[in-house]
Amino acid sequence: MNPKTSPHAFRRIVWPLAVAETIVWAALYYSFPALLLEWEKDFGWSKTELTGALTISLLVSAASAPIAGRIIDRGKGRIQLTGSALFGAFLLVLLSQVTQLWQFYAVWILIGFAMAGSLYDACFAVLTRTMGDQAKRAITLVTLVAGLAGTVSFPSANALSATIGWRGTLLVFAAVIIFIAAPLFWHACGKADDQPRETLLPPGRKTEAALRLFRSPLFWCLVICFIGMAFNHGILINHLLPLLDERGVHKETAILAISMIGPMQVSGRLAMMTAERHVSTSAMFIVCTLAASTAALFLYGAAAVPALLVGFVLFQGAGHGVVSILRPVIIAEYLGRQDFGLVAGILAAVYLVGYAFAPTVGSFVWEIGGYDRVIEFAFAMTILAFLSLVAARVIAKP
Repeated sequence: MNPKTSPHAFRRIVWPLAVAETIVWAALYYSFPALLLEWEKDFGWSKTELTGALTISLLVSAASAPIAGRIIDRGKGRIQLTGSALFGAFLLVLLSQVTQLWQFYAVWILIGFAMAGSLYDACFAVLTRTMGDQAKRAITLVTLVAGLAGTVSFPSANALSATIGWRGTLLVFAAVIIFIAAPLFWHACGKADDQPRETLLPPGRKTEAALRLFRSPLFWCLVICFIGMAFNHGILINHLLPLLDERGVHKETAILAISMIGPMQVSGRLAMMTAERHVSTSAMFIVCTLAASTAALFLYGAAAVPALLVGFVLFQGAGHGVVSILRPVIIAEYLGRQDFGLVAGILAAVYLVGYAFAPTVGSFVWEIGGYDRVIEFAFAMTILAFLSLVAARVIAKP
């Protein structure tokens, strides 16, 4: 913890990181679902072939995230975030030139490394080292701003691809990273390095002792819950544009719907900040699982009643927007704070692996029964998450 956090830290560190995170999320991650239809039409590759690239990319990101964290722990956050962002921009340039499926996969595998070094986990590691007691507030602010990344990515990708094609769109995204996000990372992390810090505490239990948590039923309840929520959001977000296209929803309406999920995430987080003094963390998380299940029902009914699409956007965005903040809080509440970094890292990897497989699993389900079956599967995942979290709450009671 910092002995003293500069009163200018939010202006010099947190806000620049928030803007930079919004850009890299929009350009590196959301570019995939935003351009999925364009790639499908241009190359003629199947959804399963395309989304498999994102799955592998996210698995690479999950596997390499601990390495990025160790680099930041050694005081190299400035190089890590800036270098990863620039590497990601270079890869977007390469992606704009692909013509073969193997090239598409190769670039996305490398993008996984860039995402590990520049997205939330890396940013939050810098803030945790830098902001001391203000870290939670700083992280919340970054997620509030970067929650709009999808709102930035989908409309801009749609407008740009309509005028200069998807290849030109990726070049624009790369340029924005190079000239805006990377300099912001360099500036903010440099100011972070100037913040006073106490000597880091030695680690607690050995890793072998921490692995005892695998015998804890609470741990496995959280594993099931996180996987369920990851599958739900990963499937619906990455398949939403082709799903709505299959149901005859006008392209502009579909773009507007998916673009509004980001603002709804921000709204959910603001509502959480208002209610957190009056509602327990586990109760809020349970409400989020029910919100996501309600969203799936709205999406299912939107084929007959298009107005229900509004309900889907509201509940899907708000529910998952709050989940992203509550995950580390509920881990501490149920599993304690000893060796929290290790425990939270394992469960974060669990969520990311589930999210990584979600697009490809969604494609397989679509091939079997179309998007009705995909929505039903996503709904079932939220019910699984709800039941596992209720079980955890029962087990945790003395």
